Amino acid sequence: MTMKQTIPSDEDLTAFIDGELTAEEAARIEAIVNEDESTAERLEFLARASLPFKQAFAPLLAEAPREKLEAMLAAIPAQQSAKSGLTPAFASRRRFLGALAASLVAGIAIDRAVIGISKGLSAKDENSEWRAVVADYISLYTAETLAGPAPSREDQAAQLAGLDEKLGLSLSPEAVSLPGIDFKRAQLLQYDGKTLAQIAYLDPETGPMALCIVKSDKGPKAPDLESRKGMNVVYWSNATHAFMLIGRIPVDRVQELAEDVRSRLSS
Repeated sequence: MTMKQTIPSDEDLTAFIDGELTAEEAARIEAIVNEDESTAERLEFLARASLPFKQAFAPLLAEAPREKLEAMLAAIPAQQSAKSGLTPAFASRRRFLGALAASLVAGIAIDRAVIGISKGLSAKDENSEWRAVVADYISLYTAETLAGPAPSREDQAAQLAGLDEKLGLSLSPEAVSLPGIDFKRAQLLQYDGKTLAQIAYLDPETGPMALCIVKSDKGPKAPDLESRKGMNVVYWSNATHAFMLIGRIPVDRVQELAEDVRSRLSS
């Protein structure tokens, strides 16, 4: 299998979670998830971000007999033993995928207790948790994840309009453009019950970048810099929203880009 050709997009994985794929497409993605670590991690992030599994997987449950699901569970330890040197994170993810399949067998929703999510929010900086989750997710992106031509201005505006509706913003392609860096897509995710807007870019020199936005009532905060997962992050907030710009781009450049986009979003 050539992963560059078959790696599923975020939209494909979301459709898989939502039970919107055909049985053939669902089986294809299931096979990739079982084989490719980065795809499995992306699926886990998306699944954890939106948790009503009982409703979402009802169509798959109807198509997948109990015996098949039990076979899926039985195969997970076998795959672990077949691969020496399996990391704890990978084993943990397999347990998560096993729990997901088990929930289908039982016909119940997986909640945060089942999959062992702990918010671990810091009293000093509650907003840091969402940035950590975003960094975990963006660290899985490669140039191939965002391959393909940049959308037209009209398509960009249409994608941004979907973010505006959920976040109460008024975004334009010009407001979120990054000089010399291609806009690739804008999409809505969900974290801890909150809508999370992600605008993804591809820098020809350093790879994927993202501007992410969530609603926040923590009040204005001046831009600050941090490093997560080997990437540089500039984050700030206004009276209603929190923002972060993240990528493997040099510190001075990411600060320059963040200040530029921040000023345009504030105008």
